[in-house]
Amino acid sequence: MTLPEFGLFLISILASVAGQWLLKAGALKLGRVDASNVVSHVLGMIAIPELLAGLTCYAVGAIVYILVLTRVKLSVAGPAVALGYVFSVLIGYFIFREPIPISRLVGLGLIICGVILVIWKS
Repeated sequence: MTLPEFGLFLISILASVAGQWLLKAGALKLGRVDASNVVSHVLGMIAIPELLAGLTCYAVGAIVYILVLTRVKLSVAGPAVALGYVFSVLIGYFIFREPIPISRLVGLGLIICGVILVIWKS
């Protein structure tokens, strides 16, 4: 993976992770959904700016990922998308104050090592 390809790839991941963050922030405003309020909550989603921004970020991430796929093999790009998990856990920890148990830290380390092995050129 060349530096420009990696840059596009990183933009795709960061846009998707920003989408996750915004969707979580919007979901917190939306409140808990259950069988009795599902219709009103689904309709109410269009009124929450964070949810709309999150969906937009996901769309940007998908478009940039398509651009990445025009330049990089799927067998490299697909597994490397797992870096999004790492960023999501970090956002959960720093922004939403979610705990990170040691087992999750080990898993994140394995993901990072795996992505390095997948994108490393021989």
